[in-house]
Amino acid sequence: MLSRPKPGESEADLLHFQNQFLAARASPAVKIVKKADKRKGEKGSTDTERPPLQDSKDVVMLDDFPDTLPALTPAPPKKSKIKSARVHFEDEDPEERLESHDQHITAVFSKIIERDTSAVAVTMPVPTGDPFPRTFHRSEIKSEVKVGSGRKSIFAQKMASRRAAEKAATAPSAAECVQVRSDALDPEGSAGEVPLPSVRGDKAGDFLTSQRPCLITGEGLGSQKSEQEAQAIHKENLEKLQSMSEEEILQEQERLLAQLDSSLVAFLKSRRGGNEGQKKELKMEQNRPEEFVESLPVARHGVGSSLSMQESDLEESVRKEENMKVKFTDDDLPVKPKKEWIHMDNVEFEKLEWMKDLPSPRQKKTKKGMQARFSLKGELIPADADLPTHLGLHHHGEEAERAGYSLQELFHLSRSQVTQQRTLALQVLGRIVQKARAGEFASSLKGSILRLLLDAGFLFLLRFSLDDAVDNVMAASVGALRALLVSLDDEKYLDWTFSWYQGMAAFPFVPNNEEEEEEEEEELNGTEKSQDKKLKDENKPDPDVARYDVVKGLLKTRIQHRLRYILEVVRPVPTVVLDILHILTHIARHSSEACNQLLDCPRLIETIVREFLPTQWDPQVAEPGCLLTSLHGVACATAMKFIRVLASGGRNVTARLLNKFEMKSRLSRFIAEDPLDLLLPREEAIRLSTEAFRLWAVAAGYGQACDLYRDLYPVLVRILQSLPELLSTCHGKSPMIELSVQRATAVVTLLIHVTQTAGYTAELQAKLSSNSSEDSEQIPPPPVAWNQVSGLQPFLETSLKKFLQEVSQTETWQTLQPLTTTYVIYLGVYYSACSQQPSVNPIDCLEELERLTSEVLQPLLSQPAIHSMWDLLRPCSALCNPLSCSPAPESVFSIASLSCTGGKPPLSLVGSKSPFPFLTALLFLINSITHIHKGLTSKYSSVLGFRGLKDYLHQSWQIRPPSVTPSSAWILRHEYHLQYFVLALARRMAGTCPDYAQHASLHHCVAMALLSRLLPGSEHLAYEVLLDLAFNPEFLPEGKAGGPEAADFSDILHLGTSAKLAQPGSAAAFFSKATRGALLRESYQNLPFIRSCYLSHFVHLQPTFMRSQAFYQGRNYLIQSMLLPEVKGPILPSDWPFFPLISLYNKVTNAETRGAVLNSLPLDLVNTVTWNLQWVLLLETWRAKTLQSIPTAAKLARLMCVFLTGSDLFLEAPIHRYTAALLSVYCQPKALDSLNLDAPLPGLASFHDLYISLLEQFEGVSFGDPLFGVFVLLPLQKRFSIHLRLSVFGEHTSILQALGVPLQQFPVPLERYTSPPEDNLNLLRLYFRTLVTGALRHTWCPVLYVVAVAHVNSFIFSQDSTTQETDAARKSMLRKTWLLVDETLKNHLLYYRLLNAESPLGFDLYEQLPPVRLKYLQMVTKENKENALVLVS
Repeated sequence: MLSRPKPGESEADLLHFQNQFLAARASPAVKIVKKADKRKGEKGSTDTERPPLQDSKDVVMLDDFPDTLPALTPAPPKKSKIKSARVHFEDEDPEERLESHDQHITAVFSKIIERDTSAVAVTMPVPTGDPFPRTFHRSEIKSEVKVGSGRKSIFAQKMASRRAAEKAATAPSAAECVQVRSDALDPEGSAGEVPLPSVRGDKAGDFLTSQRPCLITGEGLGSQKSEQEAQAIHKENLEKLQSMSEEEILQEQERLLAQLDSSLVAFLKSRRGGNEGQKKELKMEQNRPEEFVESLPVARHGVGSSLSMQESDLEESVRKEENMKVKFTDDDLPVKPKKEWIHMDNVEFEKLEWMKDLPSPRQKKTKKGMQARFSLKGELIPADADLPTHLGLHHHGEEAERAGYSLQELFHLSRSQVTQQRTLALQVLGRIVQKARAGEFASSLKGSILRLLLDAGFLFLLRFSLDDAVDNVMAASVGALRALLVSLDDEKYLDWTFSWYQGMAAFPFVPNNEEEEEEEEEELNGTEKSQDKKLKDENKPDPDVARYDVVKGLLKTRIQHRLRYILEVVRPVPTVVLDILHILTHIARHSSEACNQLLDCPRLIETIVREFLPTQWDPQVAEPGCLLTSLHGVACATAMKFIRVLASGGRNVTARLLNKFEMKSRLSRFIAEDPLDLLLPREEAIRLSTEAFRLWAVAAGYGQACDLYRDLYPVLVRILQSLPELLSTCHGKSPMIELSVQRATAVVTLLIHVTQTAGYTAELQAKLSSNSSEDSEQIPPPPVAWNQVSGLQPFLETSLKKFLQEVSQTETWQTLQPLTTTYVIYLGVYYSACSQQPSVNPIDCLEELERLTSEVLQPLLSQPAIHSMWDLLRPCSALCNPLSCSPAPESVFSIASLSCTGGKPPLSLVGSKSPFPFLTALLFLINSITHIHKGLTSKYSSVLGFRGLKDYLHQSWQIRPPSVTPSSAWILRHEYHLQYFVLALARRMAGTCPDYAQHASLHHCVAMALLSRLLPGSEHLAYEVLLDLAFNPEFLPEGKAGGPEAADFSDILHLGTSAKLAQPGSAAAFFSKATRGALLRESYQNLPFIRSCYLSHFVHLQPTFMRSQAFYQGRNYLIQSMLLPEVKGPILPSDWPFFPLISLYNKVTNAETRGAVLNSLPLDLVNTVTWNLQWVLLLETWRAKTLQSIPTAAKLARLMCVFLTGSDLFLEAPIHRYTAALLSVYCQPKALDSLNLDAPLPGLASFHDLYISLLEQFEGVSFGDPLFGVFVLLPLQKRFSIHLRLSVFGEHTSILQALGVPLQQFPVPLERYTSPPEDNLNLLRLYFRTLVTGALRHTWCPVLYVVAVAHVNSFIFSQDSTTQETDAARKSMLRKTWLLVDETLKNHLLYYRLLNAESPLGFDLYEQLPPVRLKYLQMVTKENKENALVLVS
C-alpha cells in the first residue's frame, strides 16, 4: 500500500510516488464522473450526444479536472467569527488538522465558459472631432434617476443619469411614445390606454401605430428571434383591440382588474408611467387600490375628465407637500449644505425633520386623557410640563413634544439589543412600581399602574430579564422584582408585632381572591381539595397561575434556582444580594409549600448560610467608612431574617435548618457574642443578634433548639441583668435605642416560648412513663425542665416594676412599651405553666399572685396613664375605623400585601401610640391570674368599668367589620384578642361580682358579634365563646328581669305584631296556644340544651380547633407551623344561628337526592329544630341588633327549610309554635320594608328555585296549613319578581285550593299586594282566567282572590293611553266580565271599590258604578253589540 507524503519530503519524492502509482496500475481512490452542465442541456446527456451550437463558444478546460467536486472527508468547515477562540488540544496532530481543512482546487476553479453575446446589439462609438473621448466630471451631471433596488455607488448613479439623458435626447415625441399595454390593463382607464373607436383619429389614438411594446421585451426567450417574437405578440394585441368595441374593452378591463392582485396592477403601472405616473401610483398603493377601482367611470366622456381632475389634484397635493417640506426645512436647518460637500447634494428633509424646534406641549385644560409619561427617576411628568431637552427625556416616538417615557416605550426599550437601554428601562420601571405602591400616582392617574403592568406581562418580562447574561440587566430586573413583590414597610410592621401576644404566628401571603374555577365541591374534604387544587395548578400555564397568584407563578418558573445561580455564581453587588434576600423572604411568607420548595432548591440554603452567615469574616467591614463591595463572606442580618421566616413555615423545615444546614452553630455564634464585639457595623450587629434571637424563638415555639438554652444560659442571664440599663438611655429617640429595645424584646420572646416548652415537660414525661399511653403517639419530652427556667422570673419581674414606673412619661413609655408588653406576656405564661407543675407548691403560687396583684397590677390600674390608654382604644381601633385597614390604592389581588407602605399613623392599631399591645398583654395576665386564683377576680372589677373600654365595646360590635383582606386579617386578629380577654374576664365576674349585671347585655352583644368575626386560627377562642359566653344565662339578664312578660305586654299593646297564626285548621290547634312570653321563658330554660346542640353541629371544626388550641395553650410540641390557615373569611358564617336547621335541610336533601325517603324523623331531629328556633327567637327578641347583618330575606329563606325538611316536620307542635312566633317577628312593618327577595342572598344560589321547591312541597304535604300558606304568600307581594306570581298562577294553580289563610289573621297588609296596579298583561290574563274558571275562589284562597279582583278591576276600567294590544285586551276582558254568568264574581269585578280589612270579603263594593265607569262600560258593551249586529246582518 502506498504511503501518504510526509512533512519534509521534496518534489522529487512526490514524483517518485507518482511513478510508483502509475507502474502499479492501481485503481484511483476517486472516480471521475462528469456532471451535466445546466447551460448545455438536460441531465445525463454527453458531449457526443449534444448537437453543436449555432455559434461555437470558447471553452477553457482545465486538464484532468472533474465536473463535480470530489467528496471531502470531513467537509470543509464554514468560516467562523470565533475561529481564534477555538480550542486546540496538545496531542492534536497538525497534519491531521491540515488534512481536515484541506480544500480541493476544484472548489476554486472550474470550467470557464464564455457568455453568449450573439443576441447583444453592437453599437459603434459616436464620432467626435476631439482626438480623445471627452471626459466629464460627475458634478456636471444632475442626479435625477432614483435608485430602484440595491445600493449603487455615486459613480454608477451619475452614469445612469447620463445614459438617461442621452436616451431622452434621441427619443421621439411624447405623442409617439404613448403606448398601450399588451393586456390593456390600466386601473385609471385613461383615453390614451383604452382603444376607443371614436377617438382613433385623435392624438390619443396614436398608440395603434406604436411599434414597440412596453411590457413584453423578449429577453427571457434566450434566442436571436426574441425581439421578433415580442413584436409579433404586440401586433396581435393591437389587432385584437381594434376589433373590440368600447363596451367590450371596458368589460374585459373590469374583469381582469377583479381577477388580478392589486400589487400586480401597481407593478404594471410602474412599468409604463413616468415620474408623474410613479408618484400617482405610489399614492394609489398607499391608499387602497380596490377602492379606486370601484370608482372607475363607465362613460367615455367621464374617463378623461375624472383622470385629469384626479391627476391635477394629486399633483397639487404633491406640490403642497414639497412646498411645505421646503418651507420648514430651509429655515430650520442648523447648517446650510454646500454643493462642494460630498453626499450633501440631496437633502433628505424627512430625516432632518426631528432637528426642528419641538412644538409646545398641550395645555393643561383639556378634557382628553393623555398618556402618562415618567422621568428616569420614575416620577410622573405633568402633561403641560415644558422641560429642557438636555435632560435626555425627549425622543422621536409618539408625542415628541412631551418629555418622558410611557410604559409602552419602556417595555419596548427593555427588549432592546443595547445593554444600556435594557438596563435603563428596567430601572425606570422598578422606580415607577415602587412609587406606585407608595400611592404617589393615586390622585394623578386613572386606573392602577400595577394592574396594568401585570396584565401587560411585566412579571414575565422581569423573569426573562433575570436570565440575561449581562450583570447590569440582571441587577435591574432583581431591583424591579423586589419593588413589585416586597414592601419594606410591611416587613417593618411584621417585625414590630412579632413580640405581641401570638404575634409570631402570621397569616400566609396567599391571595384570597382566586378564580371561580378554583372553587371546589363541598363534598371534598380539605385534603382532597388541596390535592386537587395542586394538580390543577401544575397543569395550568405559568401566566394563568400568576394571574391570581404572582408568587405561585414565579415558583412555577423555578425562580429560586435562578436566584441561587445569581448568588452562587454571579456574586453580585451588595444591593442586589439584599434585594434577592428580600424576594426570598417574601416568597417564604407565601405558604408552607413555598418554604419547602425553597428548602428543596439545590444549594440555595447552603449558599446563603455559607456566604452570608459565616462564622468568620474580614474584620475590615467593621471599620468606620468602610464601603462594602461584596456581601459574600460577611454576616448579614437580612439573611438571618430569611432563615427565620423560612423556619416559620413548619417544624420540619426548622428541624432541617437546625441540623442539616448547621444553624445551631450559627445561633450560638451570633448569640453568645455581644453585638458590640461583632466585627460588623453597630446597627447591623444589633439587627443580626435580634434576628438570631427571633430564629431561636421560632425554633423554641416548636419545642426545638431548647438544648441551646442550657449552653447559653449564662449569656441570657447577662442580657437580662443589663436590660434595666435601657431606662437610662431611652430618654431620647434614636435608631440605636429602638434597635436595642427590639433585641431585648426578642430575648424575652425567646424566654416566653422556652418557658411554655418547659411547662409541659413534666406532663410529657409522665405520659411517656405511663402504661396507658402505649397505643398513642409517643412524644419525647423537651431537653429543658421547669426548674431550669423558673430562675429567670425574678429578673424579669424586677425589670417590669422599674419600667412600669415610667408609664406616665409619654416619650419614655412609647420607647419601652414593646419590651414592657413582652414582660407582661411572660408573666402570664409563667404563672399559667407554674400552676400546672407538680413540683410547685400551689399555695406558694397563689401567694405570689396575690403579691403581684397588690404590689404591681392594682397600683398600675389606678394610674391616670392607664385610664388614657383605655380612652385610646376607640380612636386606634380598626373596627371603629374601618378605613385604617383598607387596601392600598395600588394593591392588586394577586400580590398579598399588608398595605403598610408609607407607614401607619400613630393613632392606629399598629401605630406607635396604640394601646392595644400592652392592654392585650395586661388582660392576658389578669385572665391567667383569675383563672388560677378565683378569689382575685373581684380585685379586677374596675377593669370592666373603664368608660373608654365600654365606649369602645359599644361601638365596635355595632359597626360592620371591614372586608377580609390580608391587611385587615392581620390587624383584626390582634384586636379580637383584646375583645376575647375582656369577655373571658367578664365571664369570671358574672358569677362572683353582684354589680356585673349592668354590663351583661353589652358583653353578650360583643360575644355574638365576635363569633361571626373570628378568623381562621382562632377556633379555640370561638369554642370558648360558644361554651361559656354565648349561651350563658348570666349574659341574658332579660330572662330573669321580666323579659318574657315585657314581650307579652308588647303584643297586647300592639307594639309588635299581634298576628296569631295557629289556626283551627293547623296541627297546633291541638295544643294550648302559647304566648310569645311563654315561648321565650321556655327557650331561656333550655339554654343548656341549645348550647349542646350548637356545639355538636360545629364538630366539623375539630381538626382546626385542635391546632388552634395548641397555639393558645402553649403546647409547642403539637404546633406544626407558625403560618396560620389561609384566610378566605370568618370561621363561622354570619348566619350561624340558623346553622343546625341548614345542616338538617342539607342532610335530608342529599338523602332524597340519593333516592332515600325519610318518612319519619327521629325525636332528636325534632328537638334540634326546636332548639334552633328557640335560640333564634331569643336573639330576635332580646338581641335583634346582633342579627342585623343577616338580610331579612335570608332569614325567611332559612325558616323555609323547616317546611322543606321531611314531610311533616312543620306539623310538630313546638316547631309550629316557634316558627309562627318568628314569622310574626319578620312580618313587622320594619322587617317587611327591609325584605328584598330580588337581591342575591348569601348561601343561596337562587331564591326562585327555592320558592319553586316550596310550592311543590306545599302541593304535596301542606294539608292546607295556614302557617305554611303564609310562607307561600309572602313572596307574592307586588314589589317582588313577577316570575314568582307567574309560577303560582301559571304552573301551580292547584295550590290555590289549599291557600286558605283567613284575611283577618294574615299578618301582611294587602296593600303590599295590590299597589301599584298590575301592568303585566300575561299575569292579568292569568288572574282573569283563574277567576272565571273557578280555580280561584274566595272560600278557598281569600287573600289571592282579593288581590286578583283588585288588579283585574283596576285593569278593565283603566282608560290610560296604552298600546293597541293592551287596550284591546282590557276591553275584551271588560266585555267578558259583563257577560259572566256568575253574578257574584261579576259584581265583584265590576263593583270593586277599595280594600277593607274589616269586611268579610276584604274589600268594599260600589252600590252603583261611578258615572265615568258606567259610561265607559256602556261604550264598550255598545261596541260589542254593534259588532254583533254587523256579523248577524
